[in-house]
Parts: sequence; structure tokens; C-alpha cells
Amino acid sequence: MTAAGSPPEAPEPPPAPTEIDGRLLRTAFVLVLGTFMATLDATIVNVGIDTLAQEFEASVTEIQWVTTAYLLALLLAVPSSGWIVDRFGGRRTWISAVVLFLAGSLLCALAWSVESLVVFRVIQGLGGGLLPPVGQALVAREAGPKRIGRIISIVGVIPLLSPVIGPIVGGTILGVAGWPWLFYVNLPIGIVAVLLALRFVAPHPPAAQGAPFDVLGAALLPPGVAALVFGLTEVGNGRSLGSLPVLLGLVGGVALLTGYVVHALRMRGVPLIDLRLFTRPPFGAAASALVILGASVYGAVFLLPLYFQVGRGLTPFAAGLLLVPQGLGAAVGSVVVNRTIDKVAPRTLVLTGIGLIAAGTVLFTQLGSVPSDPLIIASLLVRGIGLGMIGAPVMNIVYSSMPHAQLPRASGALNLLNVLGGSIGTAVLAVVLQTRLEARAPLGEPGVALAFADTFWWTLAFCLVAVIGATRLPRRSSATE
Repeated sequence: MTAAGSPPEAPEPPPAPTEIDGRLLRTAFVLVLGTFMATLDATIVNVGIDTLAQEFEASVTEIQWVTTAYLLALLLAVPSSGWIVDRFGGRRTWISAVVLFLAGSLLCALAWSVESLVVFRVIQGLGGGLLPPVGQALVAREAGPKRIGRIISIVGVIPLLSPVIGPIVGGTILGVAGWPWLFYVNLPIGIVAVLLALRFVAPHPPAAQGAPFDVLGAALLPPGVAALVFGLTEVGNGRSLGSLPVLLGLVGGVALLTGYVVHALRMRGVPLIDLRLFTRPPFGAAASALVILGASVYGAVFLLPLYFQVGRGLTPFAAGLLLVPQGLGAAVGSVVVNRTIDKVAPRTLVLTGIGLIAAGTVLFTQLGSVPSDPLIIASLLVRGIGLGMIGAPVMNIVYSSMPHAQLPRASGALNLLNVLGGSIGTAVLAVVLQTRLEARAPLGEPGVALAFADTFWWTLAFCLVAVIGATRLPRRSSATE
């Protein structure tokens, strides 16, 4: 009861939901479908690189741009995702990204030359680069801080399956149909995703419709990241460090990124990626762990199929089947996280995951002894469990501690670091592998396995470095906090 003449008290807001309901599950699965489509396509196209080279009568260097162009476009799109969501709204941005990705896929299927295919892959990459950060931001906003960890542990395993399913799907497509179907396969998935999004994903109004775009930041950060990755990729393709393309990429990339750091710290408004986020615990610790883990995880995704095909002579389809245990392990890891994420400290879960990834990698540092298939399957299963235990706790830490208005920017920053870590890690491992193959060449065929074993030591080292960042994560579970 209120005193006479005093205004009535404002009603308290309803408590945030804590249970995973059907509405949240539908929203999360629709949004993760877009991420799955983009990551699956990248893996499928990698399987078909040799077929595309034969179809267009292209050299290895020329056809490699089909992959490089997609990656560079991805890196251009991710940093701008936060501003685009703030300006146009989350659901509208996500649906537009799917449509852009589908348009690029259709054009790729109709390509008439390597040059046209590379251009159309850029269009595809611009759409694909927006899907993960925008989808994660929408899921985090819909779930709220009490449910974000558990829902990500449920749906987050789906993108982890794409490197496993991709070689199988790609090999099957090339066995029964022509190369254009490597791209046509995206059309039904994307159309279904758009229809489901219109039905189940709630529209969120733009958070900052009049916010100015960071033009100078956009001229420095995305090109800087793309140039740096391009330079490293060229080294991985066999160019020397002193060659002009490598020097332009590395020196130009570092210069542009340095300029962005200075600009972002001095800017009064909101920069493209707010570097001040990294000074706020636990965002900085989570980000550093994701960078190193991205290098280890994506680097191994690059090495494992290559070893199975080059070192053991398997077909892409057979290599994909051998990777299935890693996907099954990721599903097991996600179940473990779903049941413990509100009870066990994030640091404990992440450190356990890193330990399992490292344990599953040890076998591949001993390839000179030609391990048996059961040992490889067991190691991949352990690696998969570790992979499934890392992403959800890290994202739960970040998204549960961020105000809703900052979720798109935070998601863009995390995804940029994850892609950047994976891109740099893959490029570094490609350089190491090329160097070790040349050094082990006098040994003949056994030297190939030894060269891969030498390179896997680097992925193991990435895991150990990731431990440093993971030890700075919170010691208490989200329920305790």
C-alpha cells in the first residue's frame, strides 16, 4: 500500500527464465542452421578443390584462390557485424546474410572460369562471415544470462560436425553429380533456414539506428586482417618470406592493424571492434583462450584430413569416415557441459577440454610408428570430447556478463578472434608442414609421416599456450555467481 498522494510503485520486471523451453530451442536451432550451412560449405569445397582444378584447367596456385578468397571475404565481414545488427536489427541482418550466401552459392555453381568463381566466392564469404556472430548474438539475447550456457552446449556441437560431415557429403556429391552441386547443395538448406527464421526468430529492433559507422576503422581493421592472413597463406603455399606478395601482406597487415589500434583507443564514439572490451574481465581471458584454441583446433582440422589422404592414401570419403569419431566425441562433450555448466567452474571445464584435446593429439606426434586405426579412432574420440567442452563455457562467460546492447559487438569481436586464430594457426602449420616435408624428403615415403608428426607437435604446443589464457577464467560456476 502507498501513502496518499504518492505515485504508485513501478511493478517489478518478471524474473529472467531459467529453463530451456521449446521456443528457445527452435530459435537456437534455426540460427545455428545458418552457421552449419556456411561451415559445411567451406569443408565441401575444400574436398572438391582437385576436381575444380581439373574442370577449369587451373594450376594449384590459381585454384587455391577459391579457398583464399572465401576466407578473406569472411574476415572482411565479421568485424562489421556488430554495427550492422545495431543499425538494421538482428533478424533482418541474419536473413539478409543467408540470402547473400545463397546468391553467392548460385553464382558459384554457374561460374564459367576460375576468375568468376573466385569473385562469386567473395560474395558467398561476405554472407557466410555474418552468420556466426549475428546468430550467436541473437541466441544470447533470446536466452538471457541464466540459459545461454546450456543452450550453446546443446546447439554448439552442430558446427563442430561440419568438418566431419563435409568430406563425406563432398565425396558423395562428386561421386554421383557434377561439381556445381558442391554449391547447389546450399540452396535448399538456406531456403528452409529463411522460412523458419521468419516463423520462429523474434524480430529485434535496431539498438542504435542512428549510430555512425566507423569508416576509418573499416578502412584499417578488415583489410589489415585480410592482408596479414593473405601473407601467411602465401607462405603456406610455398612462397618465400622475402617474396613481394608475402612482404606486402605481412608488413601491410601489421601496419594497418597498428593504425587501427591507435584509432580505436583514441576514438570518442564506438569503434568497429571496441578494444576496451578486452580489458574487462572475463572478456579478455576468454578472448585469449579462443585465439590460441582456434589455432589448435582449426590447424588440426587442416592437418588430419591431409594426413589421411597424403600420408595414408585414403580417399576424401574414407578420410571423412575416419573423422566421424571426433564428431561423436564432440556430441558427448556437449552433453557433459550441458549437465555441468551451471555447477562446475568455467575454468575447470575449459582446462579439462584442453587437456583432452592435448591427450588426443599426442598419438599424431608419433606417426613414424604408423599407429593402428583403433588407436586413431580412440584418439579422435578423446579430441572430440575436449572440443565439445570448450566453446559453450567460454561463450557463456562472455554473453552472460554483457548487457544486451553490447552483445552484437562482443559476438563480432569473439568471432573475429576465433577466425583469426584459426586462419593464422592453419597458415603457420602449413608453413611448418611444407618445411618438414622438404627436410624429410630424403627418407622417402616414411618421411611424409614423420613430417606430419613434426607438425602435430605444434598443435600440441598451441594447446599448452591456451592453458595460460584458460587459467585466468572465473573459478566459480555461473550458478554460484
